[in-house]
Amino acid sequence: MRQLIISCSLSPKSRSAIVAKQLARDIADRGDDVALLDLREIELPFCDAGACYTHPNVAKLKEAIGSAGAVTIAVPIYNYGVGGATRNLIALTGDAWTEKVVGFVCAAGGDGSYMAVMNLANSLMLDFRTFVIPRFVYVTGRAFNEDSTELVDADALGRIKQLAAELHRVGTALASTADNNP
Repeated sequence: MRQLIISCSLSPKSRSAIVAKQLARDIADRGDDVALLDLREIELPFCDAGACYTHPNVAKLKEAIGSAGAVTIAVPIYNYGVGGATRNLIALTGDAWTEKVVGFVCAAGGDGSYMAVMNLANSLMLDFRTFVIPRFVYVTGRAFNEDSTELVDADALGRIKQLAAELHRVGTALASTADNNP
């Protein structure tokens, strides 16, 4: 199965990008094809409900999302919510998310925002009929080494492996069902 991870933080020292890279390694270790896209490396316009949709990078992202069997969104949590770059990404790529298996990995400053992705998850489920994996990975700064360059917490690493397994299991099962029921 082909999987896609989109790292949505624009911070040069992004902890959610570190988590995304760990998930990519775990998915690859399971034998799935995985691509990691980092929004820090992709120029995107702000969604203006007009000319933004003709930007060439929007078309590339829509193609990458549309061709993936499962998509994981790696997000920073700011002020009890998903960062704006993530919301912009969804607005720009819209129907590419239709009927996708979607996972979430989140990095936050504190423990109190563990439900911050629920508005986005609900929107994806209702607007695009995505199947959201209910096993979110949520980590705080305590899960990283002293200079926040490496994920070191054994529990967090285990939860990422579990998410990789769940993305594969559910993505494969739903693809099999879709193939048998056109």
